[in-house]
Amino acid sequence: MPLAVTTSGKPRESLILQAREAARAWGLPFIPRRKKEPLGPLLATAAEALLVFEREGEVSLWDSENSFSFNPGMAHLRRLRWLEGDRGDALARVAELRAGDHVLDCTLGLGQDALVAAVVVGQQGRVVALEKSLALYAVVSEGLKTYDAGPESCRVEPVHTDAHAYLRTLPPGSFDVVFFDPMFEKPKKSQPAFEMLRRFAEHAPLTPEVLEEARRVARRWVVVKGAKHSEDLRKLGLEAEPGSRYTSVIWGRVPALPPTRE
Repeated sequence: MPLAVTTSGKPRESLILQAREAARAWGLPFIPRRKKEPLGPLLATAAEALLVFEREGEVSLWDSENSFSFNPGMAHLRRLRWLEGDRGDALARVAELRAGDHVLDCTLGLGQDALVAAVVVGQQGRVVALEKSLALYAVVSEGLKTYDAGPESCRVEPVHTDAHAYLRTLPPGSFDVVFFDPMFEKPKKSQPAFEMLRRFAEHAPLTPEVLEEARRVARRWVVVKGAKHSEDLRKLGLEAEPGSRYTSVIWGRVPALPPTRE
């Protein structure tokens, strides 16, 4: 089987129950793990990848090559800078995020941009983050449950779904900003978890059709992240916004569609 759920080698009964309930909710098989049983044999015989409930609030993803668990990473520093008054964050600047905004992140991934958006829009705002990959959704959504967002931030609301299908269910102007961070054409190694992200993430490219649907749902901007020295944005008819020449990331945006008159 491609993906299954298990626990650490020394789990409490409460953790076993939590893992079983999560497996049922995600539609995945649960594999009991004997005390101190290594994961290697399970990965060789029972599943290609395992979601491992390590302890309360921590789920890690394991395959034969590596593992990772939720970590805010650079989002923690970006959030601290914002709270200290630094308004130079690229996502906040390009999206023109404001306190109280509602943001739809169509590519949750490791959750870092969603966490930054959450502190920028504040407690009166809202950030909904979509993730099609069940493996990534499981790890990040469980991590977000125990992440200390702080009193200045709203909580990220993760949803396991296909972004295009979700967008089609929304009425026009449902969110102030819609954001995409599609998988880059060229691999970008910025942190240890990235290779795992590439293996488990959704690789379908962002299409003009999905972009147009996002423009219908947005009230102000649709923002797209791309890789420098690539065709990521140009293929969508977007120009890169001005930014630092030292970064490997570029940003494009397109305005929301004007409201239609009945």
